[in-house]
Amino acid sequence: MEEDCEFRHWDELIPDALGLIFKNLSLQEILTVIPRVCKSWGKAVRGPYCWQEIDIEQWSELCLPETLDRMLQMLITRSSGSLRKLCVSGLPCDQSLSFIADHAKSLQTLQLPRSEIGNEIVEQVAWRLSTITFLDISHCRNIGAPALEAIGKHCKSLTRLRRTMHPLELIDKLSQDDEALVIAATMPKLRHLEVAYLLITTESVLKILSSCPELELLDVRGCWNVILDEKIVKKFSGVKVIGPPPIDCCKMTGWDDCSNSGSSRYLSWDFVAGEIDDDYYEDMSDAAWEDDQSMEEVELMFYDGFDFNNALFDWPRSP
Repeated sequence: MEEDCEFRHWDELIPDALGLIFKNLSLQEILTVIPRVCKSWGKAVRGPYCWQEIDIEQWSELCLPETLDRMLQMLITRSSGSLRKLCVSGLPCDQSLSFIADHAKSLQTLQLPRSEIGNEIVEQVAWRLSTITFLDISHCRNIGAPALEAIGKHCKSLTRLRRTMHPLELIDKLSQDDEALVIAATMPKLRHLEVAYLLITTESVLKILSSCPELELLDVRGCWNVILDEKIVKKFSGVKVIGPPPIDCCKMTGWDDCSNSGSSRYLSWDFVAGEIDDDYYEDMSDAAWEDDQSMEEVELMFYDGFDFNNALFDWPRSP
């Protein structure tokens, strides 16, 4: 009986199909393992198919600023304008945000916790981020009401905002009511708002509740000056309010109830530019493998057993 081949070979799959498959792999595997399998897989990795969603938040917490900037430029360039989601921690400078905005025509989710960006750059690029529906600017100490106002005016599709802080980041601040009032005035379509530990008052929270009729969840944990009595809760019964009973982060060693016990198994790694030996990819010298952002220019170093639970501040996870 003649046997016919009913399935295509893996190396013959179209690039967008390969991209969907590779999305289930870690960033480490996509950048270091997949390009060495065959030429068609390497081509798929260099194209936009694997980079419509870029999540390097955990990795970026460990790398140097210049290293992070280089990685962002490489991955975002590969997305070729199809980037829909970007998660990165500790954006090092205003120029990095400007570069992201230049490639944000399809961007819907932007998570930039612990970034060093300031009000001025956010005001300059907010109009280029108009497609965003979810924004995370938690623990960004250098931005405030002016940046939030620009975001609210230009990002009309925004339905979810995460702007949480840590008490130690607010030592030099007296109030953040101006941020809450700007949110109320410019973001009426919000459905999910997290402002845990912001220095805001009950009046500001009531303004948000009355100005955002579509709000479904409000996180005000640790907002010590917010008092929501039973009457207020009943008036806005359609909103799930978390908090505001304060939790003393400074005296706690960890958020046991919220932490993921398996996260310590994560394989952390670092990305270093321009330190690979010339013969490292000697079997990949074919011209078909050449790329402006070639992996010949990078080195990936791996570290086992890094404990992300205790690497930075201990604070509760978002709901």
